[in-house]
Amino acid sequence: MVVVIPRLLRGSLGAICTQAALLRSTPSAFRYLTRSSVMKSKRRPDHLERTADVVRQEIFLHIQTTEGLIHQPEGVHGLGNKGSSPVTSVVSAAKVCGVASESPSVKRLCLLVADKDFSFKAGQWVDFFIPGVSVVGGFSICSSPRLLEQERMIELAVKHANHPPALWIHNQCTLDSEVAVRVGGEFFFDPKPTDASRNLVLIAGGVGINPLLSILRHAADLLRERASKGQGYEMGTVRLLYSAKDTSELLFKKNILDLVNEFPEQIACSLHVTKQTTQITADLRPYITEGRITQKEIRDHISKETLFYICGPPPMTDFFSKELESSRVPREHICFEKWW
Repeated sequence: MVVVIPRLLRGSLGAICTQAALLRSTPSAFRYLTRSSVMKSKRRPDHLERTADVVRQEIFLHIQTTEGLIHQPEGVHGLGNKGSSPVTSVVSAAKVCGVASESPSVKRLCLLVADKDFSFKAGQWVDFFIPGVSVVGGFSICSSPRLLEQERMIELAVKHANHPPALWIHNQCTLDSEVAVRVGGEFFFDPKPTDASRNLVLIAGGVGINPLLSILRHAADLLRERASKGQGYEMGTVRLLYSAKDTSELLFKKNILDLVNEFPEQIACSLHVTKQTTQITADLRPYITEGRITQKEIRDHISKETLFYICGPPPMTDFFSKELESSRVPREHICFEKWW
């Protein structure tokens, strides 16, 4: 089942992608976010308000005119002299097919999405619609696009909060619960085979790991494709810098280390803990640094071939984006998304 929402009713989501200069019209596979815009209101805006201007996945419909049937392909805007095409954003029905605790405060969901029109780019999020809950959630997808292509599944990881969608996920969501999702966001990594090879530095704080894990997994899929077929996008190196309160709150540790071990020459990680009170296990110890991510770590990876993706609390994203700019990294190589 595909539910379509007219363009005039397009909303937004619980997470926020903030920027002042967004290159919407560029055909490049990389979308760059360069500045933040802050909504000045004493009331905390909800997800749809914060992302009201952010692009959602759209499709163009076949429409009948006096001149015959016209088909507007996805991504083509306008009909010239033939009038305008009805643009819709796709809301896809989904069923919960897996629920697990990823950490003491984070639940991981696996959703089965059968609709063929549903797709996403690594780093994007979904508007999350729950029957009987009037507030729309906004959660980053943490799985790779390849999982959706092969198994029609996506994964989300949601931190406990008093926000109604998060409360529903932690307190009421069960296997076979039915929801609906809609893709949005311009924070993504989606290179074409002919694009120039890039290195990635992924900087994550807390649950900001979610979109960056999707990008990391997508990069691994591109490395596998290149290794097995000898063709496709030529991925550079990937470095993940990830900070959390303690090792129990470092999400997806096994998944991350599995990728580091699978691609030791291309993928590396540095896991930071800021308030560790328990002993760090032997398997994690080689990757753990006690203390925050430092400016020096970031500067050590600056090059003209490197793109920086940052996702975490607003003070963190502000700090590192400004630090990179002061180190003369081109703004178009600094991509960030803030989550409140």
